[in-house]
Amino acid sequence: MTILLTLLLLVPAALIAAAIKVVPTGQVYSLYRHGKPVRLLQAGTHLVLPLLDRVAHKINLAGQMLRFEGPAADAHDVRGTVYWQVLEPERADPVFEQVDQLIRHGAQEALRGQPEVDHADRRDLGARVKQSLNNALRERGMMVTRVELDAA
Repeated sequence: MTILLTLLLLVPAALIAAAIKVVPTGQVYSLYRHGKPVRLLQAGTHLVLPLLDRVAHKINLAGQMLRFEGPAADAHDVRGTVYWQVLEPERADPVFEQVDQLIRHGAQEALRGQPEVDHADRRDLGARVKQSLNNALRERGMMVTRVELDAA
């Protein structure tokens, strides 16, 4: 009897707790139902359907960093760091899981066929890589803010 009473009290309490989503400032959560996007949850407290809805992506709007390391098939050995951020979460959400691959592949493509550079020209090459990545990522709601290339 006490087990049944405990379950009758705990199950609704757990469902209510699962229905409340608190999104921190500087983040956006994408809410999916049955594998399809429903809406984006902006910063604040939201009610969701606990057994139907799930948070698919927690998108940080403040900026992120990705380390990449060469070499590509016919590019020189270049390593570096790409700093990027999401500007339009609704456009970034469908490709958010592949963004690391998009950046790595885009950096390799941008470096392919580029001549070897010395330390002084590394900044110029980084600017060209940034421009190339932004051409690919802007249509997906993201932007590269900085590319830092390491010494080979």
